[in-house]
Amino acid sequence: MAEAYFDNSATTPMVQPVIDVLMDQLKNHWGNASTGYGYGRDAKRVLEDSRHIITNSIGAQDDEIVFTSGGSESDNTAITQVAHARQSLGKHIITTAVEHEAVLKSCQALEQEGFKVTYLPVDQQGMISLDDLKDALDDQTTLVSVMMANNEVGTKMPIHEIGELLADHQAWFHTDAVQAYGLEQIDVNRDHIDLLSTSAHKINGPKMIGFLYRREGLKFPSLIKGGDQENKRRAGTENVPATAAFAKAVSLLAPAVKKARGQKFIAFKQQLVNRLTADGVDFAINGEPVEKAMPQILNLWIKGVPTQAMQNSLDLAGFAVSGGSACTAGSLEPSHVLEAMFGSDSPRINESIRVSLGVMNTAEQVDALADNIAKIAKRVKEG
Repeated sequence: MAEAYFDNSATTPMVQPVIDVLMDQLKNHWGNASTGYGYGRDAKRVLEDSRHIITNSIGAQDDEIVFTSGGSESDNTAITQVAHARQSLGKHIITTAVEHEAVLKSCQALEQEGFKVTYLPVDQQGMISLDDLKDALDDQTTLVSVMMANNEVGTKMPIHEIGELLADHQAWFHTDAVQAYGLEQIDVNRDHIDLLSTSAHKINGPKMIGFLYRREGLKFPSLIKGGDQENKRRAGTENVPATAAFAKAVSLLAPAVKKARGQKFIAFKQQLVNRLTADGVDFAINGEPVEKAMPQILNLWIKGVPTQAMQNSLDLAGFAVSGGSACTAGSLEPSHVLEAMFGSDSPRINESIRVSLGVMNTAEQVDALADNIAKIAKRVKEG
């Protein structure tokens, strides 16, 4: 067990108020929300109360939220089902080269079916060009999917500007907000967002629950076939305990809490950078500067130190960090995000780690992490 957990972009621990709600629901509100008797009505009430809390967090209406098993299902639904439903209007999709695998692999599968997909490039900060997006748009484009914030380097995409650009275009706008939801102030109407994906376990909620926001009036079939749950938009018995726990996690993230937490994380990142600099570590930040990227994510190129060596040594010392996305961390494949930013021959690809902060982290842990990175880097370079 790691003594200091710095991989909160992979998953976050549930906090006690969320655990309390989950346990209460499991014990006392276990009915099937699709049944008509008392147990079911009780579960249905919990489900809809939870839905209302969550919809308010993004400025949506209650009937615009569809509960799913998490971010991957939400992304898959938004990409594949929308593409199929709208193919009579065109078979062109636009996304970016640095999306989560749930988006990229959905797009790649559609390419096998004859769809055309444009993968927008990014600069060395991980940012797309709005001009590239404008140039890629045509009368066959039916969907644009751009993540709100990158899960590996924390770059925030120009979501508002993209939404405004697409406001008068036939293309629907989807954003994967999994990494942004817990810290950004999201308003789907302000930003002209048609579809939005997120997941509870990134905000100290339970795993296997998330939602897909789909703007009122958007018509496309469910990815999951079966019963008529979620107003016929997602089959499967509703996971009421997890949904209630998700709502509790959301209720703990008032705007002022998000702001204060973001400021705390930025201070921790700057503390880590300052300590590494003072210790003479040869490193660089991958992506945007500390104060501009997502507050919880810091991706570091530790020059001359292989990612696996740094990650394994930190693990032995009691620190959990990532070598990239949690979905690909177990493979030997290089980060597609860093490749898109720096090219396939850049040493950054095999010498970078991601530090991602959470509510359990302390200033003392940040200092200890910096000390250990410095010691490991020195040891590896000295051979």
